[in-house]
Amino acid sequence: MKILVINAGSSSLKYQLFDMKNESVLAKGLCERIGIDGHLKHTPMIGDKPTFDEDMPLPTHSEAIAAVIEKITSPEYGVVKSMSEIGAAGHRVVHGGEAFSSSVLINEDVMTALEDCVPLAPLHNPANITGINACKAVMGDIPQVAVFDTAFHQTMPKKAFIYALPYKYYIEDKVRRYGFHGTSHRYLARRAAEMIGKPIEKLKIISCHMGNGSSICAVDGGRSVDTSMGFTPLVGIPMGTRCGDVDPSVLQFLMAKHNFDIDTMLNILNKQSGVLGISGISSDFRDLSEAFEDGNERAFLSLQMFNYTTAKVIGSYIAAMNGVDAIVFAAGIGENDPDTRLGVAEYLGYLDTYIDLKANRVRGKERCISTAESKVKLLVIPTNEELVIARDTKEIVDL
Repeated sequence: MKILVINAGSSSLKYQLFDMKNESVLAKGLCERIGIDGHLKHTPMIGDKPTFDEDMPLPTHSEAIAAVIEKITSPEYGVVKSMSEIGAAGHRVVHGGEAFSSSVLINEDVMTALEDCVPLAPLHNPANITGINACKAVMGDIPQVAVFDTAFHQTMPKKAFIYALPYKYYIEDKVRRYGFHGTSHRYLARRAAEMIGKPIEKLKIISCHMGNGSSICAVDGGRSVDTSMGFTPLVGIPMGTRCGDVDPSVLQFLMAKHNFDIDTMLNILNKQSGVLGISGISSDFRDLSEAFEDGNERAFLSLQMFNYTTAKVIGSYIAAMNGVDAIVFAAGIGENDPDTRLGVAEYLGYLDTYIDLKANRVRGKERCISTAESKVKLLVIPTNEELVIARDTKEIVDL
């Protein structure tokens, strides 16, 4: 079976086409500036077909999906002969609320539930819904599957996901910790268990998805029991441009002093804070490392805060699980930044856990980076959310 994986944003659409016989990627690409002027980059991953990388009109997501299908099946750029070879489409959906604890075949009831979740993720779910509707319009009766960022965290106990607010806000408004990056954390935990060579049911794993958006997850016996993001992806550790945890009274103080409205305040917290806000330079850790080497103290402070906060959350999850067997570093920073991994690992000596400096000099490859004497495994694992979506889609369609 060949499965098309779709990740739709408000003005973009990422995709990968998988051959599930061997889980290989046949093609991948990105539609950008949908509804503006349009650009498509399509890259065949097999044979010697050229890459298509050009501007083209993409007024809506439906045109973007049609352009993707045309390139996938075209004689010049294609990797399949016709649409009939594509057995299903799997969609990344950011928020499933409490309605979904696993991936599902999309039908009218599911679409209604996704609409109900829009208030919980107003920036993401509408784009995901648009992508699903566009695929349905272009791909006809081909099965569509929704895979949720939040679903993996539905195993968290109430003591972990309830906020200390009046309980009626949970009952009436569903205000609680949901967590995100669930497909990534699920993949990382299972892959870590395979690398260690033990059943995931017997392992306590902390996965660190560290990118422009970062979250940490405690996985006990293959189940998420706590995670650092909350009602939205804004909280937890400081990120590229997001503030992470902050005293809510700071909002009131700044809004009153500077006459900010709530939209301005949220823009500051989401897009002007994090390591960008601290450093005043960039949200890119490569830029921060270069600035630190040039003696920039605020760049150094932003890196220190990221490592320190990450280590604190890891420590709290060790307490929550009463132990840990492995700590995984993943995503853009976790996979590619040896200095960040070292900076976090330096706080873990109390665990008799030590990083192998030579092994740590790796970017974008699976590797155990702890020493032989280390009591906790430190692993680098490139995450693969698209493969999780493809696997879930195949499993559901095969039922």
